Amino acid sequence: MPDTADPTVEAAVTEAFHQEWGRVVATLIATTGDWDLAEECAQDAFVQALQRWFRDGVPSRPGAWLTTVARNRALDRLRRRAVEATKLEKTALAGSVAPAEEDAADTRIPDERLRLIFTCCHPALPKEARVALTLRSLAGLTTAEIARAFLVSEETMAKRLVRAKHKIRDAGIPFRIPPPHLLPPRLSGVLAVLYLLFNEGYSASSGSELVRVDLSAEAIRLTRMVAELMPDEAEVSGLLALMLLTDARRRARVDQQGELVTLEEQDRSLWDHDEIAEGRRILGAALTRRLAGRYQLQAAIAACHTAARDADLTDWVTIADLYTRLAEIAPSPVVELNRAVALAMADGIEVGLGRIDQLATSGVLDGYYLLPATRADLMRRLGRHAEASASYRAALELAPTDVERRYLLRRLAELDRSTTTERNRP
Repeated sequence: MPDTADPTVEAAVTEAFHQEWGRVVATLIATTGDWDLAEECAQDAFVQALQRWFRDGVPSRPGAWLTTVARNRALDRLRRRAVEATKLEKTALAGSVAPAEEDAADTRIPDERLRLIFTCCHPALPKEARVALTLRSLAGLTTAEIARAFLVSEETMAKRLVRAKHKIRDAGIPFRIPPPHLLPPRLSGVLAVLYLLFNEGYSASSGSELVRVDLSAEAIRLTRMVAELMPDEAEVSGLLALMLLTDARRRARVDQQGELVTLEEQDRSLWDHDEIAEGRRILGAALTRRLAGRYQLQAAIAACHTAARDADLTDWVTIADLYTRLAEIAPSPVVELNRAVALAMADGIEVGLGRIDQLATSGVLDGYYLLPATRADLMRRLGRHAEASASYRAALELAPTDVERRYLLRRLAELDRSTTTERNRP
């Protein structure tokens, strides 16, 4: 029995898993049409890699090796299914590949991987199912990992994944890239799922931690994949740039004690400046196409923040203008809230407060903790401590994570100390 605990081999298999899982699964789904079989045989291939790569050495093209082994394993499984004899004959003639033909095994993988993304994000599937299926089939996260990411039980997530796969099968959802006339609306759905994944990782919707690094990293990796496969789509590049420019600030978002640090107070030397440079380069190339969409505009806003060496040097006038353009093409209450902050910093706090009060009166952001939290911050800047305190308390009741609740409590304590100091002055 070979020693499969060799750290070099384990590292190679781990790297191959991160890089090749989606490719292997996509190829097997295209070959067999069976999602569960594809995942099982892909897993078998990685198990075999641990043993055979120790014995034979890591192949020069791990992805092609894994695809060959997994495909042949899938075909063996199909041969044992008597009821699928006809299908097997077709599949075997079209897809059986020997290890010596590794170059041929890899030629169709990029298209199949893209098909997998579009299939996972088909509009017939519920949004939460699209996200879960993307993470499982393309990113290779386990059911337990996905369940933890979305704060549900493993059993609940397993059922959600099964329902999604059955929906694809029963509804006859094709494993393909949509025809050209359906591509724009379908692409927007893919990007929306990737954006949701990143946001959930960068700023968790609930729980004890603010940041889920693995989830945001997977979103960036998948978006890179789409950008590589669709290099002429400006909004794909815009989304990738947005993620990079935002993720670059991640290390500065919490201090060594795990407490939230606002953008204004962050130590900007902790930002990932290589990531910022890449994000700005990708954004610049996308903007030359003069088709600025919602993700490019948001990336441009993030770029403005990263361009300021100090918070006081932030170009709030440009940011406010960008939010105005964003509100025109992708209106939403959250965009209006962010625009109000930009206007407060560019044109005066009272201007921003007026817009925030309009949002509060409309009720469109009821339950959204950042509305009272933002109002509280502007009131604090004006020295209206009693009103700021009331808004902070309202935000505290709605804050989704422990980290954000502790931040609001700190702000309240600061206001209480300021109020006490003012009262004790002679």
